[in-house]
Amino acid sequence: MNLLRAFIAVEIPLAIRQAVCSATAELQKELSTLIRWVPMENMHLTLKFLGDVSPSNVDMLTQMIRAEADLFDCFELQLNGLGSFPSPKRPRVIYIGIQAPAVLSALHRGIEAASRRLGYESEERDFSPHLTIGRVKQNITATEQQTIRRALEGTKIDSLGTTRVDSLHLYKSDLQPTGSVYTRLHSASLKKS
Repeated sequence: MNLLRAFIAVEIPLAIRQAVCSATAELQKELSTLIRWVPMENMHLTLKFLGDVSPSNVDMLTQMIRAEADLFDCFELQLNGLGSFPSPKRPRVIYIGIQAPAVLSALHRGIEAASRRLGYESEERDFSPHLTIGRVKQNITATEQQTIRRALEGTKIDSLGTTRVDSLHLYKSDLQPTGSVYTRLHSASLKKS
């Protein structure tokens, strides 16, 4: 039986993903040899990375996200600012910041708890909502790391828009030679507020 790599996420509308690409176009060009940039179609807000999932568990996961979605009203997210994990001095992941009401953290905690009950490992790091746009390549030199840091410090990104979150999605991720391909397996609507 083939396992699926799966995750639960919030979809980001095309117009905002396009705004992200426009706002970071110069940065992407400047750092193209040092960073693997996330294709626009793969940008999303991850709520829970599940890892390898048995196809027989997809129905349980579908029921779980439907049950969690039923507990929360729709809400809005705002995207702005550029950052990096784990720190600006040692960037490994490049991201766009997300400002959201407390309901997003509550939704994340609910999904974590429900996933744990189904046997999936809990995330040890605190939840920090973000839109990953790039990953620094392995084995870069200290000079290359400084180049990345300077480029990030020299790039200012203001508001990229606000979006209404009205549903959760279960995706599978297929690793291809050209990169990951995401396929939506199921969606669950939040309560209409």
